[in-house]
Amino acid sequence: MSEQAKVLSKTESLCPDCLRRIPAKRVARGNCVYLEKACPEHGMYRTKIWQGEPSFQSWVRPKVPATVKVPFTGIDRGCPFDCGLCPAHRQLTCCVLLEVTGRCNLKCPFCFAGAGNGDADPDLDTIRNWYRRLLDAGGPFNVQLSGGEPTLRDDLPELVALGRSMGFSYIQLNTNGLRLSREPRYLESLKKAGLSSVFLQFDGTEQEIHRRMRGRDLLEEKLEAVRLCGETGIGVVLVPTVVPGINDHNLGQIIKLALELMPAVRGVHFQPVSYFGRFPGTPSDRARITLPEIISGIEAQTEGLIRAENFRPPGCENALCSFHGNFVLMPDGKLLATTRHKPPENCCGRPETAEEGARRARNFVAAHWPAPESSKCGCSEDNKAADGLDLFLARARTHTLCISGMAFQDVWNIDLERLKDCCIHTVAPDGRIIPFCAYNLTGKTGRPLYRGCESTWPSGGRR
Repeated sequence: MSEQAKVLSKTESLCPDCLRRIPAKRVARGNCVYLEKACPEHGMYRTKIWQGEPSFQSWVRPKVPATVKVPFTGIDRGCPFDCGLCPAHRQLTCCVLLEVTGRCNLKCPFCFAGAGNGDADPDLDTIRNWYRRLLDAGGPFNVQLSGGEPTLRDDLPELVALGRSMGFSYIQLNTNGLRLSREPRYLESLKKAGLSSVFLQFDGTEQEIHRRMRGRDLLEEKLEAVRLCGETGIGVVLVPTVVPGINDHNLGQIIKLALELMPAVRGVHFQPVSYFGRFPGTPSDRARITLPEIISGIEAQTEGLIRAENFRPPGCENALCSFHGNFVLMPDGKLLATTRHKPPENCCGRPETAEEGARRARNFVAAHWPAPESSKCGCSEDNKAADGLDLFLARARTHTLCISGMAFQDVWNIDLERLKDCCIHTVAPDGRIIPFCAYNLTGKTGRPLYRGCESTWPSGGRR
């Protein structure tokens, strides 16, 4: 190891070839931090996980683990082979995905789910049982109906209404928006059923970005979907998958467009590309972009309108998984940062618990991502005599923009310490609740860890 290398901490990971659990280290080299690991059979792997400012050391923070109240699996071979959740998991569920179809109306080069498999859709009784499973696990939680492309189901409004009738007050739709842009009545039926918000695939403001990411120009259809959602009263979160060399230059323009589309748009949620599901080839470090690079890119591309210091680590998932910042757009175009600069300890001087973080995250999303209700304070933005605080409060109800990023893990950079802290889960077909990154993870040759092969386990992890 060179003199410039410094081991920051140790963890465990998986071998990209055989999916065996192996020791790993977080190693600083210059302004980068790498996950370095060695498989006794397949050799050494090194993957960039953090680059630039804010520094890795300044971002990490302590957290008191939560206890899974109702584990559905026991501890047998250890993480990540006992997911269910097992008693060793350290975080409660915040958001859970129900994959209501494997079908899709696109064939994107990048797809976390590898959608388009043609499998039969789960029926209504199966989905009812998934909702019940979540209630048994301590829910209701925030729910995201996902796929594939969920809007290919004509009965999607029924699935939303079913969840609402069972006590799930926040239900979000994960969609490419194509059907929403063409069928206002379908969108209205989702609203009537109780849909809370739309998590809209939105990779950039340039036509070429969509061609390279999704196979064809989709920009106008995406914008139409946003417009119709605004008219229908459904909040929209724009979700760009960020791929170096394709759309990492466009971060600032995406945010500026989101500001123009408020209050229909409630947030922008950047997702650095992760290499699982379907992707074009084995990634190099040049094909990766880390959270601090996105934060720095936002500051540079918005000409300082948004600053790196406006973003904070999460209180729910592991600090290395995400960032967030909240902003209020004022009538004069000023953007006021409102993110609370919370210390890692609470008022009693102890680290915040994972359970507290999960609860706050669920409540925040449910309060800020749906379409805003009209202001009830009675003040007018055009009233020059309006009190500054009243005006701010009125705008905070209608023009708050949440900007966040979530770095999902793939087989090259998976860190089992991070995985144990995951609060974004997927209900597997058999009813187990599995962390998103574990459920979607695929090996170097495309071999899945969980998705579609729940009974097949790697060497060192067989039941």
